[in-house]
Amino acid sequence: MAKKLIRSSDKKMIAGICGGLAEYFDIDVSIVRLLFIAVALLTALFPLTLFYVIAWIVVPQENFSTPVTKVDPQ
Repeated sequence: MAKKLIRSSDKKMIAGICGGLAEYFDIDVSIVRLLFIAVALLTALFPLTLFYVIAWIVVPQENFSTPVTKVDPQ
């Protein structure tokens, strides 16, 4: 099955974008956060902030729903 980019529910600080990217690329979330901050500072914050907000809207949230069991009516 192909990997899907999703926002992380357990590794999030704001919206889970960096946590989701870390899970997708199988790297530590701290490294992704540090790279995100470094690029944000180098690009005067606006482009990466805009990317983050758009990703927050577009990338689906990780779902931890419990499986539904069917009950046969008697």
